[in-house]
Amino acid sequence: MRRVKATNPNLMRLLYILRKAARKNKAEVWRTAAEYLSKPRRRRVAVNLSRINRYTRDGDVVMVPGKVLGSGLITHSVTVAAFAFSNQARQKIVGAKGKCLSIPELIELNPKGSNVKIIG
Repeated sequence: MRRVKATNPNLMRLLYILRKAARKNKAEVWRTAAEYLSKPRRRRVAVNLSRINRYTRDGDVVMVPGKVLGSGLITHSVTVAAFAFSNQARQKIVGAKGKCLSIPELIELNPKGSNVKIIG
């Protein structure tokens, strides 16, 4: 059976950026994120805000290699970078004085990937 690769141009560009940043900055966190995003769509990560709230503290930086969903509450400000956000999740994060970033924006802000938690 023939293996089908991802055809989403945004995802392909993101994988290229992640792998390039991993090589350039010797940051294993970006390579790990690329591996998560390379999985088939049905196995991609979907994280609720309740999980982000449970595993983070005020001021943490979190990366979700998939989609952030709006179920649950967030009680502290965190910076969340993800491939996609639901509208409700984005509203709740901003309402808690947090930030929603795309993964390339996080790479620009923190090329080494230090103090970035991957939640998945």
